Amino acid sequence: MISTEETEPKNVEASDLQETWSLLTGDERAEAFRLLPADEGNEFFLELAARDQAELLTRLPARERRLWLRLLAPDDAADVLQEVEPPLRDELMVLLDDQSRREVTALLAYAEDDAGGLMSPRFARVRPDMSIDESILYLRKQARDRLETLYYAYVVDNEQRLQGVVSFRDLFQARPDQKVRDVMKTDLVTVPEEMDQEAVSRLFAQHGLVALPVLDAQGRMKGIVTVDDIVEVVEEEATEDIQKLGGMEQLDAPYLDVGFWQMIRKRGGWLSALFIGEMLTASAMALFEGEIARAVVLAVFLPLIISSGGNSGSQASMLVVRAMALGEVRLRDWWRVVKREIWSGLTLGTMLACISIVRILSWQAFFHTYGVHHYKIAATVAISLVGVVTFGTLAGSILPFILRRLGFDPASASAPFVATLVDVTGLVIYFTTAMVILRGTLL
Repeated sequence: MISTEETEPKNVEASDLQETWSLLTGDERAEAFRLLPADEGNEFFLELAARDQAELLTRLPARERRLWLRLLAPDDAADVLQEVEPPLRDELMVLLDDQSRREVTALLAYAEDDAGGLMSPRFARVRPDMSIDESILYLRKQARDRLETLYYAYVVDNEQRLQGVVSFRDLFQARPDQKVRDVMKTDLVTVPEEMDQEAVSRLFAQHGLVALPVLDAQGRMKGIVTVDDIVEVVEEEATEDIQKLGGMEQLDAPYLDVGFWQMIRKRGGWLSALFIGEMLTASAMALFEGEIARAVVLAVFLPLIISSGGNSGSQASMLVVRAMALGEVRLRDWWRVVKREIWSGLTLGTMLACISIVRILSWQAFFHTYGVHHYKIAATVAISLVGVVTFGTLAGSILPFILRRLGFDPASASAPFVATLVDVTGLVIYFTTAMVILRGTLL
């Protein structure tokens, strides 16, 4: 006799599924998700990234898709639909109710990275001529329609133009006979619907708000962007910058979800470009082949010189790119940054030069490594370090400004790219300095 306990599916704990989610295939995820208890399934689905929600929907039976898709707010549903292919997108769109379908269609018309693409069209609104009691009753009715947030009520006229904003605290503290216009605030922070998501995130950071109204060119309110949406944007933008600073293209999915050959394409292009750039280093070394042959000791310090320049340039590049991303530095500040980094480069280069002099003289004193011309060798290395570190710092700081001015992402001024650029110039500075100081002795 077969036990019924062995044939009945067992429930899956949401916490266990969360831990193993990245290790499961698409079909395994769908099968495990369907075994979640109903109360845990809703919360688990809402916490998934849009990419995972889209993949899960494609693997669920058609009759279940409607339930999960309608659970999403319009802006979240739009994010999910952007992750699927057009034929399936049309199939899923049909599953939405009429109001949600209109809202999602409007959201999909915006670019994904614009404020309009991030916003929710569902927000609390009141009229300026309403009494306080009328507005509270009206807001209570709206709350049943799954509003995005109830921290603020936005005051709009008959044409949906934004007039002001009022908090619930202000409403409850006001006298019942007062009008909404008497308690609303008109000093507003708003964003245009085409504003880039990175600029929107900076506004949240500057003003400490939980929601920002999105307006069209005529001042009509189209929706709100909430702080929880911006948390995802900040993570996405930071990830993109870090990947570009590492010398590769941005990944379009989590690391383990990116296919092998797609990963090769993302990394191979930049790596090949950097390799070609490093060929210039080989060419520069060939140019000074005679000097290296006559004074082999110069080759000993070569890695030290070019790595110091590359490291200083990478530091400067990363600092300026991050400052640009946070809005601390703008294009008009380029000269201030350049002056600051020139002095930084000279100071840092001098510091490294002093260390190199102590090192060379110490080795000469104890091991007699560098011969009778050790003072000139020390001077060559020290002066080269000052020049290379200063040039590296200058190049790393100004390159992001050049890229921004040309319309490119400043994060493309990656650390490997700056290091490759400085390698070539570092060789020229080093051997030119050596030819001047060591002429008539080692050269």
